[in-house]
Amino acid sequence: MSKIDELKRLKAEVALGGGEKRVAAQRAAGKLTARERLALLFDEGGFTETDVFVSHRCPHFGMADARAHGDGVVTGFGPVGGRTVFAYAQDFTVLGGSLGEAHAGKIVKIQEMALKMGAPVVGLNDSGGARIQEGVNSLSGFGKIFYNNTVSSGVIPQISVIMGPCAGGAVYSPAITDFVFMVDKTSQMFITGPQVIKTVTGEDISAEALGGAMTHNAVSGVAHFMGADDRSAIMAVRELLGYLPQNNIERAPRRETGDDPDRLAPELNRVVPDSPSRAYDMYKVIKRLADNGEFLDVAPHFARNIITCFMRLDGETVGVVANQPNHAAGCIDIDASDKAARFVRRCDAFNIPLLTLVDVPGFLPGVKQETGGIIRHGAKLLFAYCEATTPKVTMIVRKAYGGAYIGMCSKELGADLVLAWPTAQIAVMGAEGAANIVFKREIAEAGDPAAKRSEKVAEYEAMFNNPYRAAEMGYVEDVIEPAESRRVLVRAFRALRSKEQRLPYKKHGNMPL
Repeated sequence: MSKIDELKRLKAEVALGGGEKRVAAQRAAGKLTARERLALLFDEGGFTETDVFVSHRCPHFGMADARAHGDGVVTGFGPVGGRTVFAYAQDFTVLGGSLGEAHAGKIVKIQEMALKMGAPVVGLNDSGGARIQEGVNSLSGFGKIFYNNTVSSGVIPQISVIMGPCAGGAVYSPAITDFVFMVDKTSQMFITGPQVIKTVTGEDISAEALGGAMTHNAVSGVAHFMGADDRSAIMAVRELLGYLPQNNIERAPRRETGDDPDRLAPELNRVVPDSPSRAYDMYKVIKRLADNGEFLDVAPHFARNIITCFMRLDGETVGVVANQPNHAAGCIDIDASDKAARFVRRCDAFNIPLLTLVDVPGFLPGVKQETGGIIRHGAKLLFAYCEATTPKVTMIVRKAYGGAYIGMCSKELGADLVLAWPTAQIAVMGAEGAANIVFKREIAEAGDPAAKRSEKVAEYEAMFNNPYRAAEMGYVEDVIEPAESRRVLVRAFRALRSKEQRLPYKKHGNMPL
């Protein structure tokens, strides 16, 4: 056999991973192999593999004779949508995708290459966790990966896709990254599994209920996207990458969408109900603003009272934070604060302009919220907006009351431009509550307290249930017809594109975590 033939034979063997039986088991579990996943992620035929022949060097516990092609992880790079991306995919067919010294070394190397080249890194996680046979070498490997995740944070986009088990220390690498995808029914994340929990606390729970995709997308907020299967999750990763820049120096790529930047949206004139207490769907507003009505919802199942998404205006990526009146009246609670604050910081790190759509009656009241730390969590949102130097435009759609008005990127928090619809209500609180405080004595002493209350509520509404007083004070730059919103926003972000702002020098701020 020639050396060329020997090379081909070895590469064919490596490509089989753990062998035909284990590959068949992987597919029977509804999962693709590591290389099949990478083939879907990268443009057709574009993936270049690195460290193909690396293997473990562990002589203990029968490992010396263990078959471990690539040491259970495939690494490499290639184009995604024509732009370079680095990636690794853990191979569950080889030693259960467990992480040992050489396995971690391959991931660390690809992370460092991505950082040097200023390109995104995508991790496809499918692993049994730390390789017990390698002891502290496995733990050291995790530590190096976490360190690189942290150093790269805010410099290059980092995306984690959970496509199988991810347990113990392994969960912290995805948790540090910018976006986490999961696959419904075939992926789980948890620090300690169901058996350990039952032994220690007596609680009985399934792996899916404890750490499945819906649990982390809807309850814990650890994950931001959920795919029905491997393919749909990876296609969503490709879509997300299209909204992001390569690094913190570049801008997100512009895409020709064919949607007229001067297009009017007359439907927006009718979207807000006449009654201030009636709910409506803020997604209807976003769809009519976005190019071709397209947007990518981030964490749609978590904290549904606030929306975070990416859309394009005249082909340019814009990050949107919006109250959702359809859920908890759009109030800001603990989870909504965390969700929005992290999204604001992501956008700011990668030079993505921010649009804030406001319809918020306040921070959610209640004992659970107060004792759960709504003060600390709400402060994260204020901190994130104040710290952000990316272009910031705020549009007040309806209610903007009290501290929540400030928290949703008011002029005082650094909004470059604040717009309002005629339906905007900007005040310390709603008219009913305000009248009961401001006019308490007059109402109490009136011959007909109910009539007097109605009179004073109407008086307060006349003063504050419109945006013009705030506009008179300069807190709102303009009151616009809703139908013109898209055109005005396109022009606003176009004007703000050259914005440069420098904060005072500091090592870093002390965010109220």
